[in-house]
Amino acid sequence: MPKQFAELNLAPWLMAAINDLKFHQPTPVQERVIPLVLQKKSVVGQSQTGSGKTHAFLLPIFTQLDPANQQVQAVITTPSRELAYQIYAAAKQLNRFAPTPLTIHNYVGGTDKAHQIEQLERKQPQLVIGTPGRILDLINSQALDIHLATQFVIDEADMTLDMGFLEPVDQIAAHFPGDLQMMVFSATIPQGLRPFLKKYLENPVVEEIPTETVINPNVENWLLSTKGRDKNDLVYRLLTMGDPFLALVFANTRERAEALHAYLMERGLKVALIHGGLEPRERKKTMRQVRNMDFQFIVATDLAARGIDLDGVSLVINDDIPSDLEYFVHRVGRTGRGNLTGTAITLYAPAEDELVAKLEERGIKFTPKTLQNGRVVTTYDRNRRQSYKRRKAALDPTLKGYVKKTKKKVKPGYKKKIKSKIKEDERQKAKQEMRHKQRKAKRARQKQHRLERARQKQS
Repeated sequence: MPKQFAELNLAPWLMAAINDLKFHQPTPVQERVIPLVLQKKSVVGQSQTGSGKTHAFLLPIFTQLDPANQQVQAVITTPSRELAYQIYAAAKQLNRFAPTPLTIHNYVGGTDKAHQIEQLERKQPQLVIGTPGRILDLINSQALDIHLATQFVIDEADMTLDMGFLEPVDQIAAHFPGDLQMMVFSATIPQGLRPFLKKYLENPVVEEIPTETVINPNVENWLLSTKGRDKNDLVYRLLTMGDPFLALVFANTRERAEALHAYLMERGLKVALIHGGLEPRERKKTMRQVRNMDFQFIVATDLAARGIDLDGVSLVINDDIPSDLEYFVHRVGRTGRGNLTGTAITLYAPAEDELVAKLEERGIKFTPKTLQNGRVVTTYDRNRRQSYKRRKAALDPTLKGYVKKTKKKVKPGYKKKIKSKIKEDERQKAKQEMRHKQRKAKRARQKQHRLERARQKQS
């Protein structure tokens, strides 16, 4: 029986904040991690995207923060500005219900560093949230003092490693006291992260939250071939045939995102564009507009797959299969969150068949679909077509000619004749293989016999 939030020994005032969020019961990662954090244990929490990791660390941290102690007590790093803004927003929501509000600051690149230093000279925050580069910069400027903090959270650790931010995180960690409680949260634990974990974590509790399916069961995961179609037009039709509450289209490159964005705008859609090349101020403005529901459609690069947490995404379209297959789950994980349902559509060209196969090897299951007469309908599985091609290619050339010839005649019972011929061909091949093995074994025996006779003569 799943626990309720009231059973997790959180600060009583947090129940009002939880009710305001309309959280009914803890997610598996929250149920397992919150008690460990409250017990002051270092934790490695591995769970799929959208599983509630943010509140798994925020709720116990807020329970333990001392409002009377005006110094940095906890630091949270995250690899992207968007994620930092989201965690900051979640922290502010909790703080609204605190009997004595806490001082929370958010430090990310692209913001006014001089102003932040002035603020820090007047007053240190009790909770720090931000990107590793800016937090380290403020520490090295002797403006931010974290040497007495007792809790350190590294959110999206695998993304931190991928984006090259593990070194500044390592340098931040070196400024903490020896009795530091470290919490590492990640969708995966790649090999490159393990030396860091070993360096700072002595006997951490590792909580790996298994999932029954790689893709959230609330999500319909469709696969559409682009063969013989204009991909731009296909994306437009998929976006406009229904009325998605919020639709995300993922492109592999900035150039492709910009081209697709321009095409959809020309077709009359109001579309937001988000990628890493935008100025921070412009990106922040676009995100604010998206949250205000000014846009129904968003075209984004993989920055958004891991760096944006939006409510109400009902449709995700993968314009291409991501070059890094790890991102596929993060893209699809943008929809079907909470108890809502969603649809994810992946477009693929015949040349990407191998990538689709690799995703299937990882346990990702697709429903094959095609667009017919303005409707998406279920079609045959691509593997059936491949197996047919392999079987056809394996036929003897003379048999292939016989099949073609018999088909042209279209006489009764021709299918039976073809099957009979194929079986006969297989029997003949089996006989040939057996004779080949027997001859090979006979030659080996004769050779052995000659060697034995030669040895006898020598002796």
